[in-house]
Amino acid sequence: MGKKAFQDYYPDDFNHCYGCGQLNSQGLQIRSYWDGDESIAVFTPKPYHISIPGYVYGGLIGSLIDCHSIGTASAAAYRFAGRKMGSQPTLRFVTASLQVSFLKPVVLGEELEIRGQVQEIKERKIIVRTEVRVNGIVCAEGEVIAVKLPDSMTSEKK
Repeated sequence: MGKKAFQDYYPDDFNHCYGCGQLNSQGLQIRSYWDGDESIAVFTPKPYHISIPGYVYGGLIGSLIDCHSIGTASAAAYRFAGRKMGSQPTLRFVTASLQVSFLKPVVLGEELEIRGQVQEIKERKIIVRTEVRVNGIVCAEGEVIAVKLPDSMTSEKK
């Protein structure tokens, strides 16, 4: 896409997540961007992301919704605070709640479009609604309640 993804701004200490961590060579390494007021990521499942022959494992769909929503929450927090992405102190969030609804099966080999919209934003809590689409058709949707990363989970000094 030519521009920096939300995940490119994560400091190394916060960049190991299986779904979105750029430093996790075994992970999904999704890349999320702003598209107006929505966030977007694309991902094409590999043949080993299988549930039953020919179809994508639902846990992958849940992970994509989770990590894209958390990236969106972080980027939205910077926007809300009027700060540049990556500025200090780091604004990182973790999942407090993940709800996923599977609406249609997802065939392996299709590119997934993941779109998020911020539903509510506060200093310490952000709610993001995310859809997974294949060829414009919504196959799954989810809602993530993201909360600011607790101090106990960070090595960053205040």
